[in-house]
Amino acid sequence: MKVALVHDYIKEYGGAEKVLEVLHEIFPKAPIYTSVFLPKYLGPNKEKFMKMKIIPTWFQSIPFNAKLISPFRLIAGKVFKNINFDKYDLVLVSSTGAYIPNEITKGKAKQICYCHTPPRYLYGYMTARDLTKNKIIKFIADIANHFLRIEDFYASQNVDLYIANSKEVKARIQKFYRKNSIVINPPIETPKLKEAPVSIKNRGYYIAGGRLARAKRIDIAVMTATKMGIPLKIFGREFAGYGKELKEMAGPTVEFLGEIREEEKEKLFSGARAYLSPSIDEDFGMLNVEMMAYGTPVIAHRSGGALETVVEGKTGLFFDEPTSTSLEKAIKKFEKTNFDPKEIINHANKFSKDRFIKEIKRTVQKYAGTSRS
Repeated sequence: MKVALVHDYIKEYGGAEKVLEVLHEIFPKAPIYTSVFLPKYLGPNKEKFMKMKIIPTWFQSIPFNAKLISPFRLIAGKVFKNINFDKYDLVLVSSTGAYIPNEITKGKAKQICYCHTPPRYLYGYMTARDLTKNKIIKFIADIANHFLRIEDFYASQNVDLYIANSKEVKARIQKFYRKNSIVINPPIETPKLKEAPVSIKNRGYYIAGGRLARAKRIDIAVMTATKMGIPLKIFGREFAGYGKELKEMAGPTVEFLGEIREEEKEKLFSGARAYLSPSIDEDFGMLNVEMMAYGTPVIAHRSGGALETVVEGKTGLFFDEPTSTSLEKAIKKFEKTNFDPKEIINHANKFSKDRFIKEIKRTVQKYAGTSRS
């Protein structure tokens, strides 16, 4: 079966790119079609993608393309539509919610979309950029988004099968696209720890981070740690000036680590008392589960995909309001609750990479077959 992969753009390295890596591992001969490939922004993960066959669009040759990622969404759907996949049996679209990549010309190929979320900026969910401060830009964006929603809906009808990364996203696909989907949770690396996990009570700091984008609401964690005077380590690459905002509001107990390498994860993650996850309406929340794989409990906002992964009282706790006060109450409750790192690790193992690979292979076999129809 001749397979092609499609991904919105490859510039940051987050959960969607981790999934893309594994999809490419499943289909190692499949080229990856994307709007633009900017490896210099991938940090420690650059070399992984340099080994893949990545085919960008004409956007690759445009000057200052890194700064045009956001406005490019206005025409991205039409750019993807100009790519003809008729020579393939299967096109597996990895849709991050940035663009409208399902508007491809698939020809006789089957089209399966692994959907991380319908575009959040089109359907009222918090995004990485805040356009509400400039009324003129917001007015223009509202008009543009109206037409993009129409385009996004018609593009969604092009898909033969949707795979949602969570029940939360499955509901969004049904609501906005009127399409059924199946749920296959993302692959989580389940590390073989060099040492037995340390008791939670003997750990010295809290942790937050990932992609430092506004939608992750890491400001809530920073304000809470500063107010309570508790140590908080924040990791990840800054996005759209949000990192600067976080540093300006941070007190002396908050430390910014920048991007971290794979070999640094075990010491950092397994040494944390808890991972603070204030993101509202998270699509799935791969980092929540990744932290659990190191035996670290999660304190998450009670919304979105976290409701499907955090078991209250066993692998973490929830807080109800997206405020520092609400998170502070949850942290105080957390300090009085006992958690078993081994139980947390066992729960995380249910989301393993091997499980993901098996489910994707089985789904592709069932819905796309092994030969052209």
